[in-house]
Amino acid sequence: MLQGDKFCSSCTTPLEMRLAADRQRPVCPKCGRVVYYDPKIAATCVIERGGEVLLVRRGNQPGYGLWSMPGGYVDRGEVVEAAAAREVSEEAGLEVEVGQLIGLFSEEDHPVVVAAYTAREVGGELQAGSEALEVAFFPPDQLPDMAFPRDHTILEQWGLLRDSG
Repeated sequence: MLQGDKFCSSCTTPLEMRLAADRQRPVCPKCGRVVYYDPKIAATCVIERGGEVLLVRRGNQPGYGLWSMPGGYVDRGEVVEAAAAREVSEEAGLEVEVGQLIGLFSEEDHPVVVAAYTAREVGGELQAGSEALEVAFFPPDQLPDMAFPRDHTILEQWGLLRDSG
């Protein structure tokens, strides 16, 4: 079962996988409670400097040693744009002003939805944070090995947005 749920949170009966709302989901055979899993929201920023984009070399899993835009999970109750700016500060040392929403990016059977924004530098000092091995700017057409395939999609959308505006 997803996320390790084994027992109903209402009556403690062992859950079973059943068809509910057009999908296989954990269902309690005793009280009928259906378990619906919420997606996890992550936020990232595309920061451009001199025609290049900021990437961080990841110092944790998933994707250890590979590159991605600075970003991470949004805490419950946190404003998504504030989370995006916080992640840039934590991972790359830069203070940013979060701009336009590039888009929301999701994949079938993957629990994370990524909110991607444009951002511009307003302060700080470029340096790798505790979760990054290094930080650097790269030309969008000469990217290193990326941790997440959807980062390419985000950068493509960002390029279309930038070129049209």
